[in-house]
Amino acid sequence: LDPVQGHRLVEIGCVELLNRFPTGRVFHKYCNPERDMPIEAFNVHGLSIEFLKSHKCFHEVVDEFVDFVGDAPLVAHNGYFDLAFINSELDIAKRPVFARDRIIDTLMLARRKHPGMSNKLDDLCLRYKIDNSKRTKHGALLDAELLAEVYIDLIGARQSQLILASETRRIFI
Repeated sequence: LDPVQGHRLVEIGCVELLNRFPTGRVFHKYCNPERDMPIEAFNVHGLSIEFLKSHKCFHEVVDEFVDFVGDAPLVAHNGYFDLAFINSELDIAKRPVFARDRIIDTLMLARRKHPGMSNKLDDLCLRYKIDNSKRTKHGALLDAELLAEVYIDLIGARQSQLILASETRRIFI
C-alpha cells in the first residue's frame, strides 16, 4: 500500500500521553477514501468501502486532527509509512505536511533494543506482557492504545513513572 499509487488513509487514531501517562484524550475517525477498497487493504484492516462511505473524508476532519495533535511529537510503529499517508492527505487538503523529524518510530527503537528479533507490534506486546487479545485486525485506535503501552516499556519509562516529572511533555501515539 502506497499513497503515491493513490491509496488513501481510511482510519486515524491517536492517544495522548502527558509525561508518559495516557491522559484519556483520544482522537479517532474513519475516513471515506473516495475510491474503491483494494483487497490487500481490506485484508489488513477489515474496513469495507460500504462502511467507509458513511464517514467524512479526511479533508473534512483535517482541522480537528491538526488541532488535536498540535505541534507534539508523533509516535508510530513503522512511522514513516504512516507519515507518508498523513502527509499525502494533508497535501490533498492543502495543509502543511508534517516534518519527518516529528516522528518517533517505535519500530526503529525496537530494532535497536532487540536486534535480530521480530519487532512487530504483536510480538512487542507479547515481549512486554501487554494484552493484545482484542486485536484481530489493524485498527488505528486499538493499535495506538497498544503502542502507547509498548512505547512506555520500550523507552524504559515504566520503571521511572513513580518519579515526578519536572517538565510537561505531550506526545501522540
